[in-house]
Amino acid sequence: MSTVRDRPAKRLPDARPVRRSARPAPGSPRTPGRAWPYLLVAPTVLGMLYLLVYPLARAVLISFQDFRLRQLIRGDAEFVGLRNYRTLLTDARFWEVVRRTFLFMAINVVLIMVLATLVALVIERLGRVGRTAVLSALVLAWAMPVLAATTVFQWLFHSEFGIVNWTLTSLGFESFDRYPWFAHGPAAFTILVVLIVWQSVPFAAVTLYSALTTVPTELYESARLDGASAPRIFRSVTFPTIRPIFMLVFSLEVIWTFKAFVQIWVMTNGGPGDATTILPVYAVQTALSSQRYDLGSAASMVTVALMAAVLVLYFRQMFRQEGEAL
Repeated sequence: MSTVRDRPAKRLPDARPVRRSARPAPGSPRTPGRAWPYLLVAPTVLGMLYLLVYPLARAVLISFQDFRLRQLIRGDAEFVGLRNYRTLLTDARFWEVVRRTFLFMAINVVLIMVLATLVALVIERLGRVGRTAVLSALVLAWAMPVLAATTVFQWLFHSEFGIVNWTLTSLGFESFDRYPWFAHGPAAFTILVVLIVWQSVPFAAVTLYSALTTVPTELYESARLDGASAPRIFRSVTFPTIRPIFMLVFSLEVIWTFKAFVQIWVMTNGGPGDATTILPVYAVQTALSSQRYDLGSAASMVTVALMAAVLVLYFRQMFRQEGEAL
C-alpha cells in the first residue's frame, strides 16, 4: 500500500484590518504642511507690527509721561496722566493751528476732488491717442518724488532766479521783480496748496476714470433718450454709480492732506511765522525745537483723533444718504 503523505496546509494571509491614517481631530495641532502658509506670512506681519503698531503705542505712552531731553537720555520718565493734553488744549496757539489745519485740508480736498473729477470726465471723452497721452502725463506727475517736486516749486518761486517772477516781470508786472513769495504768509500758503493739489490730482483722476469705465453705456443711452442734460446725467447716473470709489478717494485725500508734512517742512518750515503751520508741523516743532517730546506726542495723538472724527462724520453722512445705518 502506498502511503499518502499529508501535505502541509497553506497558510491563508492574515486578514488584519488595514489601518488608515486618521485625520487630526479638530482640536489637535495643525500639521507642518498646513502651518507653512502662516510661517511664510509671519515675517511680514511681525515687521508690520514692529514698524506701525510699536511706534503708535510708544507715542501714546510718551504722551502720558514727562518726557524731555533728560528722560530721553536717562530713561526715567514719569507718568503725569492727562497733564500734557491739558497743557495742549489750553494753548491758544494750538487751536489756531487746528483752525488752519482744517482750512488747509478743506481747500485742498475740494480742489483735488473737483479737478480730478473734471479730468476723469475729459479723459473718458478723449480718443485712444489722447487718452494714452493724458494718462501717461498723469502717471509721470504722480510718480515724481515728493521731495523733488517740492524742490522744483521752490526754484519756480525763487525771488531772484525763479521763472514765475521773471515771467510776471516780462509781462509788465514790475511789482513782482524779486518778489519774496515765501516771506508772505498768504503767498506761501497758496504755493503749498498749488503744490499739494498738483501732486494729488493725478492719483484721484486716474482712480475716478477707472470707476467711470464701469458705468454701463445703456444707462447713458436711456438718459439721453429721456432728454437729460449732461449735468443731470452726471448727478443721476454717473455719480451714484461711482459713489463708492469717490468715497474711497475722498477719504484718502483727507488723510494725505491732513498729514501733509514733507512739503511744508522743506519749503517753509511752517513759516513765515505760523502762516503754514498745521498739526503735523506743530507736533514736530514742539518736539524738536522745544525738546518737549511729550507735548509733541500728545499733538500727534490729537491729530489722529481729529482725522478719525472727520472721516467718521463723513461716512455717517454718506451712509445716511444711502439709507444705511453706520
